[in-house]
Parts: sequence; C-alpha cells; structure tokens
Amino acid sequence: MLLEYSLVHPTANRPSRANPSDAGLDVRFSPPPSELHRAASIAPGRSKILPTGLRFGVPHGYMLEVKNRSSVAAKRSLLVGACVIDSGYDGEIFINLHNVGNVTQTVEAGTKIAQIVMVPVVHFRASERKDGELYEYPITMSGRGIGALGSTDG
Repeated sequence: MLLEYSLVHPTANRPSRANPSDAGLDVRFSPPPSELHRAASIAPGRSKILPTGLRFGVPHGYMLEVKNRSSVAAKRSLLVGACVIDSGYDGEIFINLHNVGNVTQTVEAGTKIAQIVMVPVVHFRASERKDGELYEYPITMSGRGIGALGSTDG
C-alpha cells in the first residue's frame, strides 16, 4: 500500500523506517525554518505539541495511529497523546508529547519523536438501546455484563 505525504516546509524531515519489517514510520520534530535553532523544552508533568512538517493522504478506510517510540518512552519518559489521524484530515501532523518523568526534556529539531502506523478502520454506527439491555441478542461471547476492572480475576 502506498501512503502519500508532502512536506509543509523545505526543512521538514521525511518519514523513515529504520528496518523494512518495522510496522511504523518514524517522524521527527520539524519546526518551521525560522525556528530551527530553537529546541523544545518539556517540563515534568507537562506536555507540548510538536510539529512534524508533514501532511499525509490517508486513504478512506484507514487511519494513522501515532505510537510511542520505545527509546523515547523508555529513556526520556516522553509519551504520545492524541493518537488518531483520520482519513479526512490533510493538515500538518503534530505530535503531543507528555513528559511523565522527573526532569525537563529538551527535544532538538530533527529528533525522532514518534512513529505512525496505518490501521484499517471498521466504519460503524451506534444504535442507542433505550431499555439499557445491551446483550439481548448474542452479539458477544462474553458473560461479563457490567463487570469493570478486575472483574474476570475471580
């Protein structure tokens, strides 16, 4: 499958895959040319939205899911938030990074900050049940009902 993309500005970094078998494409922090010298600082407990300088033409029936890069999460305590890029969106992709660590993290321009994975989407519509009986028809094999966290541990 082919995923088309374009650069928002000439200094943007192209998405890349380190190994042919990798599920995702790495994306980098790509600020506009006027801000290339300026690093992004993310204090502990804070988040920052970083530009990638990329736009993607996501085909109908798919979405891009933004995922953590293992090294960024494990070594720098930076986790991705706001993870879905719908097929109808064709603007620049921004990555929301949360610093869950104890020290301020500095992200330089060109640093790999996340990866994107293409995921098929099942289009559905929701149908409200006014009587609250969600499992009247055998649509699930679970007898779980309203069981919450830990309800299957016995």
